[in-house]
Amino acid sequence: MGYLGEGFRLIRQPGLRLFVIIPLVINILLFGLLFFFMGELFAGLIATAMSWLPDWAWLQALDWLFWILYGAVIVLMLAYGFVIVANLIGAPFYGYLAELTEKHLTGQEVNTDDSWASIIKDIPRALWREVQKILYYLPRAIGLLIIGLIPVVNLVAAVLWFLFNSWMMALQYVDYPADNHKVSFPALRRLLGDTRLSAFGFGLPVALAAMVPVLNLFVVPAAVCGATAYWVRENGATRT
Repeated sequence: MGYLGEGFRLIRQPGLRLFVIIPLVINILLFGLLFFFMGELFAGLIATAMSWLPDWAWLQALDWLFWILYGAVIVLMLAYGFVIVANLIGAPFYGYLAELTEKHLTGQEVNTDDSWASIIKDIPRALWREVQKILYYLPRAIGLLIIGLIPVVNLVAAVLWFLFNSWMMALQYVDYPADNHKVSFPALRRLLGDTRLSAFGFGLPVALAAMVPVLNLFVVPAAVCGATAYWVRENGATRT
């Protein structure tokens, strides 16, 4: 669980700052847009859920409970939804940030071609990698969203969302150093599945931090650096 804290320390290193600042500007713009649209969706979900319930005064008076329950689900959706969009746009930068972080930690080059031309050339591959994560995420997210729309059953939705988000955060960020070592996304899922407890240990604080306004803007680059440290010490260095 300490890897995220290490990531926050690493992003302050002079050689890594540029690849933190550029995605950070992108993240600020994206978060403002997502916050607005998710707020509109939130209001619609509450109105829909209340219309499904019998028109009993005492039951309708419990709308505050649904605001809390749906609010928790929306915050969790916003947390990972923000990460998905931010990572889709910033993927080429984050892959290179993972390379620089690994070099900082191990003293060894991951890729000898560190030019801007190389980063641009990697954009299609990086975007396809992000699409693979989205395709893995969406059907599971839709299933959890359906659970979250069912009154009473949605009591467990927030817990399930949080556990799923913690797992996705580990997959999302450890994927950057894994991709640099040509480990496929299915192979990474198996690798983290074999060490699921430590993967959840890394993903849990990232998922929590992603829900905190302002802090979540800095979480993405810090998580990339922390995931690279995780990869070097827990999995990748011993298995690639």
